[in-house]
Amino acid sequence: MTDKLTSYTSAAAPLPENYQLWPLYGAGLENMGRDGQPIDVPMPSYGPDELLIRHDACGLCFSDVKVIAQGQNHPRIFRDMKTEPIVLGHEVSMTIIGVGENLKDRYQVGERLTLETDIITKGRTLAYGYWFQGGLSQYSVIGPDIYAADNGNNLIKVLPDKGYAEIALTEPWACVVAAYALKYRTGIKAGGSLWVIGAGGNKEYTISAGFDAASHPARLFLTAVPEPFDGWLRARAQELGIEVFDVPNPTALPLNYVDDIVLLGANAELIEQVSPRLDQFGILTLMADQPLSRKVNVDVGRIHYHRWVYAGSTGTDVAAAYTEVRSNLKPGGRAWFVGAGGPMGRMHVQRALEFNNPPATIICTDVSDMRLSELCDAFSSQAAARGIEWLCLNPMNKAEYAAKMAEFAQSGGFDDIIVLAPVAPVIAESGGYLAENGVMNVFAGVARGTMAALDLSGAYLKGTRVIGHSASLMSDFELVLEKTNAGELSPNRSVAAVGSLSAARDGIQAVKDATLAGKVVIYPNIQELPLTPLAQLKEKLPTVYAKLNARGEWTNEAEAEFLRQMLP
Repeated sequence: MTDKLTSYTSAAAPLPENYQLWPLYGAGLENMGRDGQPIDVPMPSYGPDELLIRHDACGLCFSDVKVIAQGQNHPRIFRDMKTEPIVLGHEVSMTIIGVGENLKDRYQVGERLTLETDIITKGRTLAYGYWFQGGLSQYSVIGPDIYAADNGNNLIKVLPDKGYAEIALTEPWACVVAAYALKYRTGIKAGGSLWVIGAGGNKEYTISAGFDAASHPARLFLTAVPEPFDGWLRARAQELGIEVFDVPNPTALPLNYVDDIVLLGANAELIEQVSPRLDQFGILTLMADQPLSRKVNVDVGRIHYHRWVYAGSTGTDVAAAYTEVRSNLKPGGRAWFVGAGGPMGRMHVQRALEFNNPPATIICTDVSDMRLSELCDAFSSQAAARGIEWLCLNPMNKAEYAAKMAEFAQSGGFDDIIVLAPVAPVIAESGGYLAENGVMNVFAGVARGTMAALDLSGAYLKGTRVIGHSASLMSDFELVLEKTNAGELSPNRSVAAVGSLSAARDGIQAVKDATLAGKVVIYPNIQELPLTPLAQLKEKLPTVYAKLNARGEWTNEAEAEFLRQMLP
């Protein structure tokens, strides 16, 4: 290791008077930086309760593209960007450069960090790279809002032998891991609000749990509930001290939102009418035994962001419809990754192949031949080694795609469908291939209000579920780091291109245009290097290229050589 690299990793190099960052002043790439370049600013000072940190690597994310597209209208932007620009970059690897006097018993210069990026402080979620200055800057200051947030310390110490890129990619990997650990209520919300609506069903309904002394809602709303269930509910509510409200029709609900909606019967129009009244983490339960007359227009954006669930049962016990929702892939099942060729899709596929108890069949689809080919080349041998049936299909090759998908539909469909394409018609089409008890995870973040026509009859006739979410918790970060440290997971496999800080603008454009199959990683403190796909390192930096692995993937050894060559 050269003195230059040793000095960098130990944080012993002298600090500059100025450093560079990319301010974003509003919507549009033209508002990122000045004249298409990052700007110089004075090195920040730090107080006794603060840390001065260096950003060593920053992954670019489609979430960054969304902020640039929406600017001030983005839901996570809470200030005037024209006067207080933000600095993007939430996938970060950091090194401590300076330690405030009051923190010297907890932190040391040279220690490596990453962080859980959703920082809840004083009851507000103020994310890194949205509110706090993000990784598209060489340096920054971290204070108590981050290391003493409402949920504790968002900083995570990292082993010193880990690569900067693999640590920066902990955040997107944590989102992938979190998608398979989602938890949903398995009963009517205690202390919540329950709305029961007659929808043509006229059985002897009951609620065996969740409507008793042990647990019950605080408020009950009744609309056209058939006897004798209406009388049973009112009598039980009186015993339990539950407020009861008569709602003459679905438009007369006195609340904006409720936690649980139970429909007694199958009525597509009514589902569409009342679904918007679900609160976050709300559950709509369908008690019916006949198929709906048509598909239902469902707000898949709120399934994703508000964690709505549509459940159901053909029986008469409402409580029995609240079954546990499986979020992990079914061991030995069939899994279909829709839009698998992009950076997040590759991570999902890699997880399916590398984690324990994989599916027996994995189908990957993508409309880009380039991305699909790179995906298949990267993972087909691994699938074969694990005995997994493996197939890559491009829907644009319509005849082949239709024939293969018809085979899967006729043989029962898919146990898991992971949708990574934020396109409503794609989500709607994919849902038609769910097997009995199958789960479709809408991982791609589509905007709230995005409607897709889904056959919700499966919720009660087949036990199917549609779920979605893409954030993460500290526990997800810790699991990714644990598996990375143990060599069970290689985030480096996701790296597609690297560049210096000045390449960030082109990197974001590449993410937007989907011209790369994997992640862009920016190294803010290296010499000028344009956005460079790994294959081009063969000509530009041959000693770095020589240290890629046999599949041409990024390695920690390649990164070390890269820094030897590129540090100033």
